[in-house]
Amino acid sequence: MISGFSIAGWGSYSPRTQLLSAELDARHNLAPSTTETEFGIAARGIAAADETTSMMAAEASRAALTRAGADPASLDVIIGGCGVMEQPIPSTAVLVQDRLGLGRSGIAAFDVNQTCLSFMAALDVAAMGLALRRWRRALVFSADIASAGLDPANAKVRSIFGDGAAAVVLESDPAGLRGLAGSASETHGAYHGLAQLRAGGTRLRVEDGYAALVAGSHFEMDAFGIFKAAARCLPGVIERALDQAGIGKDDLACVICHQASAPGVEHVKRLFAPRSDRVVDLFNSHGNQIAASIPTVLAHALDTGKAKPGDTVLLLGTAAGISASAMVITL
Repeated sequence: MISGFSIAGWGSYSPRTQLLSAELDARHNLAPSTTETEFGIAARGIAAADETTSMMAAEASRAALTRAGADPASLDVIIGGCGVMEQPIPSTAVLVQDRLGLGRSGIAAFDVNQTCLSFMAALDVAAMGLALRRWRRALVFSADIASAGLDPANAKVRSIFGDGAAAVVLESDPAGLRGLAGSASETHGAYHGLAQLRAGGTRLRVEDGYAALVAGSHFEMDAFGIFKAAARCLPGVIERALDQAGIGKDDLACVICHQASAPGVEHVKRLFAPRSDRVVDLFNSHGNQIAASIPTVLAHALDTGKAKPGDTVLLLGTAAGISASAMVITL
């Protein structure tokens, strides 16, 4: 193992409101079932005003801590892996720490960002800390409100994104029987313009005017361009991660992949044919939850028994950048 740890607890949070594709058909003056037929999605969660990024993350984290039987105060570190932070300063992890009643605890809390791969990046950081015995117990969470940045006039982008959160509690496994066995990641910044959110940082400022800020706050995406660029990366990172772990595709119990789009998930299934059923597919009911996608799928797999203690699974995803990552984990 690169890093010995166990996933002691996990949890997820889905917004109270579920937006049905039929509602989007009506809003965009489309024939019934058009949204589901064209985009492969029936419903997705939409966060209400009180369901902030940190609120959803805290709820998922509480569920993970409860399942782990762990006192929040026993955590050594809290790492947030959100695609989009709740606010630029301070980090979302700081807000979640406070919501968990740990605001005066001194427990280290910080964010890691790699857009849709932020959970995997945060998990990688936690794994390194556990391997170095710097930490013994870590909370890693992702939460995203994609609906906050969607252009209401763009039916395609508006249809495939959903909101939600998920979290895991990792505990050191000195015996090295479980944990991170293989990892590979790559980024191709030449494609950075294929998916971007220009507002919220220092690029667009108040002096640029209200219209510029509104335009920059809408997520911009070249869906086909992203698919082509990302698809080229996946075989390589999968092969390198499996080689590092010393296993083959047939040794995997299941594949936990980013739910980027219906064609994206289908592409991953083709990569694992003829045993495509191992790829966990929640896109129809959850949509693309940005960084929350992968941990939500992981929590679902653990809840339903698709992934069990002792199983070896592959976490796999792509992100704006363009980036691609694969991680082999023994549960």
